[in-house]
Amino acid sequence: MTAPAAPATPPAPLPPPNQGEATAQRKLRRRPAIRPGQRARRRRETAVAYSLLIPSFVGVGVFLIVPVFLVGLLSLMDWNLISAPEFVGAENWQKIMGDRKFWNSLLVTGKFVLMAIPASVICGLLLAVALNRNLPGRSVLRVLYVLPWVCAPLALGVVWRWLFDPSNGLINAVLGQRVEWMSDVNLALPAVAFVYVWSKVGYISLFFLAGLQSIPASVYEAAKLDGAGPWQTLTRMTMPLLRPTTFFILVTEIVASFQVFDLVYGLTGSARGYPGGSTDVIASRIYQEAFVSLDLGEASVMALILFAVLVIITIAQQRYFAPRMTYDMS
Repeated sequence: MTAPAAPATPPAPLPPPNQGEATAQRKLRRRPAIRPGQRARRRRETAVAYSLLIPSFVGVGVFLIVPVFLVGLLSLMDWNLISAPEFVGAENWQKIMGDRKFWNSLLVTGKFVLMAIPASVICGLLLAVALNRNLPGRSVLRVLYVLPWVCAPLALGVVWRWLFDPSNGLINAVLGQRVEWMSDVNLALPAVAFVYVWSKVGYISLFFLAGLQSIPASVYEAAKLDGAGPWQTLTRMTMPLLRPTTFFILVTEIVASFQVFDLVYGLTGSARGYPGGSTDVIASRIYQEAFVSLDLGEASVMALILFAVLVIITIAQQRYFAPRMTYDMS
């Protein structure tokens, strides 16, 4: 009697295909074939796009990259705008690094920025919140608030210099006492910062107003249903959603405040930091070295240091705001 045959061993299952390869093959099968005519059209469109960008490339190169390169070259030269430039290497850098007046001007500029920027941003935000409501005549108010920014800073400085005049100024006449606004070393820089904030607050409020109007009304309705009050709505809803606008305003205004010159010149009537160096901002120091002392080498070193400071501050702001910003409000 023969033994029953053993059941056949089932074949070993095939190994599963590589998931990445399978996905790539499906994408290739779905991707439509590019015809020669389409490739030619894409090349033409790319060429047209780059040709339209050429004016911008030229502008950036001529007015940004080339000047920075030339300033870097001048920082290694001794040139007084009259005689031929002479190469001196790192001598200008050594002089500036040991120049107390330069470091004082950088410190004065830092104080000015700390006084002007927070005040202008906070006042601009509060003004934008007020203008965002359906107030009568708000269109006229927007125009009035932005007028100081449109005016020339030098002209504003001259006008406010008259207002701050200790003998015949309107401010002292209203206060009923004599205050040496622009002659006191403790009051001159705060007075300049006040005028700067006054001239910028309307301009900043327009950007915040545009950001407020882009926030959906449903966000505020949900916050109201959850019992959020006006302060909670402002600090926990409005301000976080306005971070892209705040980032833009902070970057542009900090750069502008570090370069302030004409407003200070109009208010003080001098580029020497009157009184007692209390308003000697970095732009005034660069102007003094370049066009009064006729030392373009040292002025170029100061300009490069200012450029480096602004780049570092801008990168720090970008690192802070980038992970905290949202652009999708739907």
